[in-house]
Amino acid sequence: MQLLFAGTPAIAVPTLRHVAARFPVVGVLTAPDARAGRGRTLSPPAVKVAAEELGLTVLQPPRLDEDARAAVRNLGPDMLVSFAYGKIFGPKFMGIFPDGGLNVHPSLLPKYRGPSPIAAAILAGDSETGITVQYISLYMDAGAVVAARRLPLTGEETTGSLTQRVAEQAGDLLVDTLERIEEGNAEPVPQNEQEASYCKLIEKEDGAIDWTLEVEHIERMVRAYNPWPGAFTDYDGKRLTIWEAGIYNGEQARTCEHSQPGSVCGVDKGHGILVKTGDGVLAVRRLQLQSGKPVDWKSFINGHRDFPGTVLGG
Repeated sequence: MQLLFAGTPAIAVPTLRHVAARFPVVGVLTAPDARAGRGRTLSPPAVKVAAEELGLTVLQPPRLDEDARAAVRNLGPDMLVSFAYGKIFGPKFMGIFPDGGLNVHPSLLPKYRGPSPIAAAILAGDSETGITVQYISLYMDAGAVVAARRLPLTGEETTGSLTQRVAEQAGDLLVDTLERIEEGNAEPVPQNEQEASYCKLIEKEDGAIDWTLEVEHIERMVRAYNPWPGAFTDYDGKRLTIWEAGIYNGEQARTCEHSQPGSVCGVDKGHGILVKTGDGVLAVRRLQLQSGKPVDWKSFINGHRDFPGTVLGG
């Protein structure tokens, strides 16, 4: 069974390596090089770098048009396997593959169909998430499920750490699924449309903290938007990003009871900088002022002695 692998970001790299070690990968489909960083340097996708290291043919069409389909067809793949490619596969493109296509999705489908399922699970405070291998259909993330793996959550995960965990396990699940398909032992199960939920593409503005919200929600924002776009607020006309924080229930919570949301109402030497929210107190442990570097809360206070007593936000 000859495969075409489609993927773009770093989360898909271990899966590509795992699949290529077990099956013939005739080509890798990935996004075009893009400009990134302060210098706007043209950089290749992580999957392209890995594919070239493996000596695989790389295709980077800007669109899946007739030229792209012809290039793929010339490689002679039997099946498409995809993980975070970034484009929707239309019927003409899927018609190239006699054995259809599989997609890896980092949630327990039909929950959190869409582009940001890892962050969505953290934002919702879920006790578990997972990885699903599904057949590619004409509707987003709606194909029959071939395999799934549950991942328990501790409530301390960030999108960065959970992404790494998914990356480490997805390849093994996909290879096992492909082997079962090859042996004729796969049993696809249609998704229950009534249980489907969706997540949206995360935008930079989503990280803006509304201090009137519940402390649990803000704490989840800090984790869900790490590493991007970061949960941020305004301090003295500059963006202040909070990278690590926790819900505070210590003795000093009483001193914050009558403060307005966003008030920096104290410091607890064992927990961090205390900020009042809509219904509680957030203890900030690591933060970054615009144009500065991320620092621990003690270093930040040492450099900004007037920080306690201020009110954060617009």
